[in-house]
Amino acid sequence: AAAGAERPQVVSHVQQALSYTVFDCKWVPRSARLLCLGSAARGTGVVQLYELHGARLQLLREIEKPKPIKCGTFGATSLQQRYLATGDFDGNLNIWNLEAPELPVYSVKGHKEIINSIDGVGGLGIGEGAPEIVTGSRDGTVKVWDPRQNDTPVANMEPVQGESKRDCWTVAFGNAYNQEERVVCAGYDNGDIKLFDLRTMSLRWETNIKNGVCSVEFDRKDINMNKLVATSLEGKFHVFDMRTQHPTKGFASVSEK
Repeated sequence: AAAGAERPQVVSHVQQALSYTVFDCKWVPRSARLLCLGSAARGTGVVQLYELHGARLQLLREIEKPKPIKCGTFGATSLQQRYLATGDFDGNLNIWNLEAPELPVYSVKGHKEIINSIDGVGGLGIGEGAPEIVTGSRDGTVKVWDPRQNDTPVANMEPVQGESKRDCWTVAFGNAYNQEERVVCAGYDNGDIKLFDLRTMSLRWETNIKNGVCSVEFDRKDINMNKLVATSLEGKFHVFDMRTQHPTKGFASVSEK
């Protein structure tokens, strides 16, 4: 009984059957609305907007796009606009006004292959500095975009000459506590984790957790780097103390199966 009391309960509030593959789901900031992003059986992209009404979800809008959508973020937009940035299977980064979603407000062919992961910072009142979007792709590159600049990324982290490209599965912003500082963390299919410092445009730290990195996340984007969690295919999570960087040993960490 004591052990049972310690185990947290997860109660299903509402369930919705869907006729397509869902790759990402996001709450619309400061609302009772959520978005489902994915791929229809015929190979097109799907965006569904739902509103929570008590114990049911009401479908407000369904939008079809040419390419399946893998990931989305509201992180680089203002609370007033609440624009959605998406990455698709064809390597396109698009930004949508959900009030008029027929054409993107910003569009760029960001990568040669699928965009696996996307994150935003500098919007929603979270993080100092420019409103930026980071994308990680199967083509092995991680790119940072400022939607106020057309077509060209503000940073491009790609394999150095002679280094084999690895499939980037996950990206996350952190350390955006003032106008100058900002980092991007990226995780790859071979277990590599790389931390890029955008102020100095350099690789600040790297390690390998032996299995494909499914997700990386900072505890908060808008403070000095504090904690970073990384999850892997083998069912482990690794927590790094980002206040403890050692010149050769890197960051102190703990891992749990």
